[in-house]
Amino acid sequence: MLLILEGIAMCFWLLLICVVLIRDGAVGGVVFYEDDVKKRAVELGLITEDEIRKRSLAASIALFAPVLFFVPWLVYRVNGAVGFPDSFKQMTAIYLIMNLFDRIFIDWYWVGHTKTWIIPGTEDLMPYIPRKALIRKWLGTCVGFPLLAALIAGIIELLF
Repeated sequence: MLLILEGIAMCFWLLLICVVLIRDGAVGGVVFYEDDVKKRAVELGLITEDEIRKRSLAASIALFAPVLFFVPWLVYRVNGAVGFPDSFKQMTAIYLIMNLFDRIFIDWYWVGHTKTWIIPGTEDLMPYIPRKALIRKWLGTCVGFPLLAALIAGIIELLF
């Protein structure tokens, strides 16, 4: 039960980051779009490349610092995980909950089925998450994050 709550907490963190980025319109979240959409937004004068770089750095730090540090802290300090298998399973569970929320709620529903993420002047580039990007995201969810959990658990086991 605790793992589910921790996974849900990470979902809300991800949601909060998205909400903050798009608080003044979808163009604020352009860092999550494919390069063709970013390029068009710059061409239309909606945002600058420098602003995209700044927002991308901020979003990356806000997303990955908790993934790399907070989740392992939860697993080891709050949940009391002992050994590689236990910590690997717990981190993987939290990461999967967060990423399934991202794939299903944010990508499929929010971006794909609402008008919230539409950037004026880029509608011809929809869907914003094309098949190739969708496959890449699902591979990251199903393979990449479990590998990350294994790497973090392995490093912690070696160090401590």
